[in-house]
Amino acid sequence: MEKILIVDDEKSILELLIVVFEKEGYAVKATPSGTKAMEWLEKQDFDLVITDIKLPEISGLDILKYLQEKRPDIPIVMITAYGSIKQAVEALKAGAADYVVKPFDIEELKIIAAQALEKRRLREENIILKRELKEKYNLMNLIGKSRRMQEIYNLIEKIAGTESTVLITGESGTGKEVAARTIHALSPRKDNRFVSVNCGALPESLLESELFGHVKGAFTGAAADKKGLFEAAEQGTLFLDEIGEMSAYTQVKLLRSLQDKRIRRVGGINEIAVDVRIIAASNQDLKESIKEGKFREDLFYRLNVISMRMPPLRERREDIPLLVSHFLERHSRRMNRLKKRMTPKVMKILEAYPWPGNVRELENMMERTVAIEERQTVTEDCLPEELLHPQKAAEVDVLPDSGFDLKNHLNDISIHYIEEARRRCQGNMKKAASLLGLSYRSLRHLIEKYNLKIPREEAER
Repeated sequence: MEKILIVDDEKSILELLIVVFEKEGYAVKATPSGTKAMEWLEKQDFDLVITDIKLPEISGLDILKYLQEKRPDIPIVMITAYGSIKQAVEALKAGAADYVVKPFDIEELKIIAAQALEKRRLREENIILKRELKEKYNLMNLIGKSRRMQEIYNLIEKIAGTESTVLITGESGTGKEVAARTIHALSPRKDNRFVSVNCGALPESLLESELFGHVKGAFTGAAADKKGLFEAAEQGTLFLDEIGEMSAYTQVKLLRSLQDKRIRRVGGINEIAVDVRIIAASNQDLKESIKEGKFREDLFYRLNVISMRMPPLRERREDIPLLVSHFLERHSRRMNRLKKRMTPKVMKILEAYPWPGNVRELENMMERTVAIEERQTVTEDCLPEELLHPQKAAEVDVLPDSGFDLKNHLNDISIHYIEEARRRCQGNMKKAASLLGLSYRSLRHLIEKYNLKIPREEAER
């Protein structure tokens, strides 16, 4: 039940309004005193205030000023005598929802009150909706509303509370470490350390020492015992990035540690029990690495208990506006600058660009925009050449002296894009046609022209 506070020093009006609004189903508190009204507003919550402008001691304008400073979410309707209309207009400018003039039409006041309450409800619903959208489309620092990202969110929420090892795959810049940190932050281990190591950034001998530690004298320069990252991440999470770059010898030692939950420092003889959750990541196809003899199959299956693939940005283009807004806000706040906005045309260019560097490249672009661009509105001429003409930025094959079959080359390119569009649209021909800027009939014609497979349900049409 919505609560209305009514303030008027005319007893007859006060009693009338109590009866009218209680009959309408509102909870009503009423007083002839502006001072008493202010006391109630400091201690209680109301959905609407209806007050006379002229009151003894504290006026309706004083109540309006208080609400604008302390509770701007509560609308206020002013009641005024004919001779005080000027004050009522000033009250509107100061933030009042509306006003009525004595002697007022009670039906008019009921409508004005209902409209003010409806606007308040809409504002509250909008705030709640924005909060829910932010929570739904922003899990920690994973931003996105696309179906692919919703699948990632759901998987993270399911696995965060488990102890299972996770293998995250995906291209560079897709947010594999962010996903790993999110899993840790939502897990029972969140109060302990998240330790990250890039297995491809360290030589074999140094990586082994970093992971497992070493004892004094184990090698030249080992002047004292040193704990490794397994011990540093005790009861926390150890993130092994670019696991595919790990040497065969270190893979064997890692496999044994995962199996036994014990490690041995380099040069040491004692085994140390460790309680660590492992999350690994790779931008390589580890199954191909297994075939090539570069990665151990038994280690792969030990790591791949739960698999998660981070989609490239080109597979979730609908997330680009959210990411742009997020990065602009982040870097504007960091640089203490006003948040910039993109024109609709610029946003279309950003959505069309293939982003080979994925989310990382997009963030770098937004940071550059905040740092360099002086205008608040970002237009096409603010964008670098590679965004405006991505085909020029791409490496172009040199035309051989003997020439080549341009028609077949163009056919191959067309087939590639048709198949990619159909894959991305899960075989939905109408959506694929739209993605390619074609009509359904034109796409169907090209598929038949290139002898591509037509889904059964499409072939029967």
